[in-house]
Amino acid sequence: MLQPGQKRNFFNKLWRRLRLALILAACALFLGGSIFPPGGLLSGVSALTRPAEFDYGSWTLDAIGVKVADWGLSLSKFVPSDMQSQIVLDTLAKTARVNALSAQVMLVYTDPQVEDPLAASQALRAELQTEQRRLDSLSRLADAILQSQLHAVLRESGLALLGQVLPPSLVRVSDVPYSLVVSPREEIAQVMDVPLLPGTSVEEMEALESQVFSDLDYSALVVPIGGVGTYPTMIRQTTDIVWLTEVVSHEWVHNYLTLRPLGVNYYTNDALRTINETTANLAGKELGRLILEKYYPEYVPPEPDPVVDDAQTSQIVPEPDPDMFDFRREMRITRLEVDRLLAEGEIEGAEAYMEARRQVFWENGYLIRKLNQAYFAFYGAYNDEPGGGAAGEDPVGPAVVALRDQFEALADFLNTIAWVSSYQRLLDLLAG
Repeated sequence: MLQPGQKRNFFNKLWRRLRLALILAACALFLGGSIFPPGGLLSGVSALTRPAEFDYGSWTLDAIGVKVADWGLSLSKFVPSDMQSQIVLDTLAKTARVNALSAQVMLVYTDPQVEDPLAASQALRAELQTEQRRLDSLSRLADAILQSQLHAVLRESGLALLGQVLPPSLVRVSDVPYSLVVSPREEIAQVMDVPLLPGTSVEEMEALESQVFSDLDYSALVVPIGGVGTYPTMIRQTTDIVWLTEVVSHEWVHNYLTLRPLGVNYYTNDALRTINETTANLAGKELGRLILEKYYPEYVPPEPDPVVDDAQTSQIVPEPDPDMFDFRREMRITRLEVDRLLAEGEIEGAEAYMEARRQVFWENGYLIRKLNQAYFAFYGAYNDEPGGGAAGEDPVGPAVVALRDQFEALADFLNTIAWVSSYQRLLDLLAG
């Protein structure tokens, strides 16, 4: 029989859990479908991609089920705090081992001198199955630890309301889909983004891109992605803790923005998408570094060199080596010329130029499979670094960076830019 004090504690704990469950359910409802454009898919593209499309709905339901089960068990709370980071690092090491074994098995099957690859790979496949089981048992616990670490950093950064981070950080590391990006041929603009199954082969990618081009007269490119702002956030498996903490943070920022005007208007136009992605890049890097500093200090990368204003100092800034291939500079040059050709209506000339430039990149070690309008439409939205790169002279990304420089605290910047609903509003904020 529970005493009155015990009953009160029991019902308080039950209410806290029910409240959190309601918050998670609401977030899943509002965020789970945020990766789809509001206007739906063009019927022509949908007819081509339907057999290979990834089902975010089923994935989200499964991920929520896993999170509810893990939440009920509260496994991470039974792990001593001084061991939690090591479990995440052990999971990354186990991922590396599974990847290495998978590559070895593939090598046996592709070796023409191996007559019976099934028998020759038996020991490797057995070891791979064992290591995969161990990885599966570790990964859910590592996800829970990582999301609690992100949650703590978000609270310390002032991104909590009445002590509650909204949305709560939920992370699921898994296979992620590819994305079929579609752009008009006459201009660079992302008009569609279709998720494709993780196992899509290169041959299938090429076939889809060619069909969109020939049947619909659009430029298309299948691109790999590191994460998706579903809820829970979907993160690609990796062996790199620096990359992982940054991408986990990046995708949480997308969830945060989706509950506000900037995220709601993600698909309204390319300018708002660039504002969104550039914001997530900036904040993701900052939050990721804070996670590293707090929980993985030995992996914190060195601070980037400050930009030197040679008009304000006598320091001599060395000229870049003209013989060294600079990817961002060359990509910016390519984008600017493509923009010029398209503006003059030279569509086929722009496409021939991009193919010629792709070969230049390939010869310099940058193995770009296809360089077209869809390539620039996708990669040009991530415009938080100086030099333009795939964004060319697009002013939107630099405007976001300039606004970030006006705020000392990351939370103040995010709370401000989250309410931006147009590029003009961003410019108004910069003007004060």
